[in-house]
Amino acid sequence: MTTHHKTTTAPSGFYGLGLAPSLLGALDRLGFTVPTPIQQQAIPVAIEGKDVIGIAQTGTGKTIAFGLPMLQRLAQTKGRGLILLPTRELALQVDQALQEVGRRLGLRTAVLIGGEDIGKQIRSLERLPHVIVTTPGRLIDHLERGTVKLNDIKILVLDEADRMLDMGFAPQLKQILRAVPPPRERQTMLFSATMPDAIMHIASSNMKLPIRVEVARSGTPAELVTHEIFVVKKDAKERLLDKLLAQYRGSVLIFSRTKFGTKRLTHAVRNMGVSVTEIHSNRSQTQRREALAGFKSGKYRVLIATDIAARGIDISNIELVLNYDLPANPEDYVHRIGRTGRAGQTGRAISFAMPSEGAEVRSIEKLISLQLPLSKLPDLPPERPRPSFRQPAAYPRYRQPRSSGQRRPRYH
Repeated sequence: MTTHHKTTTAPSGFYGLGLAPSLLGALDRLGFTVPTPIQQQAIPVAIEGKDVIGIAQTGTGKTIAFGLPMLQRLAQTKGRGLILLPTRELALQVDQALQEVGRRLGLRTAVLIGGEDIGKQIRSLERLPHVIVTTPGRLIDHLERGTVKLNDIKILVLDEADRMLDMGFAPQLKQILRAVPPPRERQTMLFSATMPDAIMHIASSNMKLPIRVEVARSGTPAELVTHEIFVVKKDAKERLLDKLLAQYRGSVLIFSRTKFGTKRLTHAVRNMGVSVTEIHSNRSQTQRREALAGFKSGKYRVLIATDIAARGIDISNIELVLNYDLPANPEDYVHRIGRTGRAGQTGRAISFAMPSEGAEVRSIEKLISLQLPLSKLPDLPPERPRPSFRQPAAYPRYRQPRSSGQRRPRYH
């Protein structure tokens, strides 16, 4: 059973939410003055030790919403915290946010992610961290090696839970949930932008009378994002992108559906004279970290990524998110465009739809309860001459799966 939490009059800043003076001081030093809606709702409930289901769009401050109560409660009781996230990038960002708040409080964390030296991770575990920040796959590795025990976990956070299921982590989540103490002996907080039935099943099976705090209907896109869609043939996509990159001069995050498509498009954008980098699962952790750092610092104006980055980028000044390929799942549209319009800023989301992708567009519109504004295709520049780009053997050719039944209606 889930109960709903109703907020009262908004307190002044973070004072009045039940936070300890040491945490309030840390927030003041970091310049945090006004809590976001999810922080205002979740923090008082979580500090009381109650289980929480938080539904909020990406970019709304969920890390602080669960991180502050976790730090405060761990300072008052024995045991450790465990934070599960779907991607390496998110794990690093959550750890950085916790460190910023808890550094002066003596907080020790261990980050367990793939692509990093496991020996270094084992040494960080030997220092008895207060909080473990991890992805499911690498945590399972440590469990099987016997290098980590979860019997003393008192606070469990599942962040971006729907994304973890989308990425196929359900078996690992079940294994981890069996390794931590039972629900009655721990506090569990589950945060997500969408709340499909599979997540509700996890909640009902692994939480005790959770309080549901919701600042946006499940599937709601970021409010300050302007949407736009172009219907464009496949062979004209690059020329339209060329036109838009000349129009929008700020930082641009582009989503491609496949690893090879990402690499090929990076090659094409670089040929347009634009500083660009790429992120996908075939890049090493070092390469991915350098790409994110370069994009954040402005070294690269454009970042091209597969959906591995849909929730792994926390950069506040992305001007435009561009769906070069429509996402495979409608929910991923919400996660992708959540990279812009963050922290109270405005943003823009542009999508390219091929004439045959009407069904995909309508699925997105149904999910977000919004008709995507259709823009007229502008005059396109001529195709740029460029060196040939051969597909490397490491990338299998991507083929659209054949749809069963009738042909999809063309998109008008």
